Amino acid sequence: MLKRLKTDFRLSIITILGTSAFLGITPFAIMRFVQGNLVAGAIDTAILVTIFGGMAYAWITGDTRRSGMVLAFIACSGAVAVAATVGEVGLFWLYPCLVTTFFLVKPRIATVLNLCSIAAMMAQREVFQTQVQMWTFAATALVVSATAFAFAQRTDNQRERLEQLATIDPLTGVKNRRAMDEELILAAAHATRTGLPYALVMLDIDHFKTVNDEYGHGVGDGVLVDLVSLVQQHTRQSDQLFRYGGEEFVLLLPGVDGAGLTAVMNNLQHSLRTKLKHPGGAATVSFGVALLSAGEPVENWIERADTALYRAKEAGRDQVVFAEAKSSSSPGLLMASPG
Repeated sequence: MLKRLKTDFRLSIITILGTSAFLGITPFAIMRFVQGNLVAGAIDTAILVTIFGGMAYAWITGDTRRSGMVLAFIACSGAVAVAATVGEVGLFWLYPCLVTTFFLVKPRIATVLNLCSIAAMMAQREVFQTQVQMWTFAATALVVSATAFAFAQRTDNQRERLEQLATIDPLTGVKNRRAMDEELILAAAHATRTGLPYALVMLDIDHFKTVNDEYGHGVGDGVLVDLVSLVQQHTRQSDQLFRYGGEEFVLLLPGVDGAGLTAVMNNLQHSLRTKLKHPGGAATVSFGVALLSAGEPVENWIERADTALYRAKEAGRDQVVFAEAKSSSSPGLLMASPG
């Protein structure tokens, strides 16, 4: 649980909002019921139930975008409703809501929501004792919103940069192994829901250590960058390339199997064979290919592709080897395509 709170910023904000709502609103709800102010107590209770429902939805589904949108709307509209019910003291509930919205939804949406909330509050003129008090409220609410906007914008930019550093390989610009693990889990779940075929390709540059030893790591890095460029040129936008480690990459191909997959791999092999170069001549690549079997764990899927790549190396390199579908009665035999 703590790990999710550390890695999911919006979920942590939703959880803080739920905890704060329980600690801050519950006593007032109880007090209003005791005092006989049933309407205000019912509003407080409805706000609490909605916030806890949104928090539970976020934790169960991981969909913090929708739950954040609902919670931002409920928090602001609830504060306006409380002010309309209890009067001037309800104004203070809007200020924390104006800040929180910027951490629950995108800044543009939060800005619109805050402006609407401030306008709705000012429309209730009976809440304010004087015109000066009303315009003072408007000015301070706008200052709070502007400050929260600037802070949230800066935080979003920093978070995006950190996420990019955590998931993008700095040399080649493709996603790294950490991002690959997440994408393969999503792909397996999507395949289970839709029946769409997914192929996993592990590719490794042949004799890459020799290139580094003879020509230097700078040249080796250039070969890696060229490989990525060529693979991206000869695959679809829906295909995803990841750097698995060193000179080894993983290519995720959705929606291809059978003869179509064979054609894709033969075309990719031919393109790399003819266009990937280093100072000593052409560089070749070995491929291990595995189609995702029904209900297969992601770890087994990767292992079958890796084993197929190993067989391609054993067969003389510059080969495409397909792993047979895994079944309870089959050991997963391998079949090599023509080089």
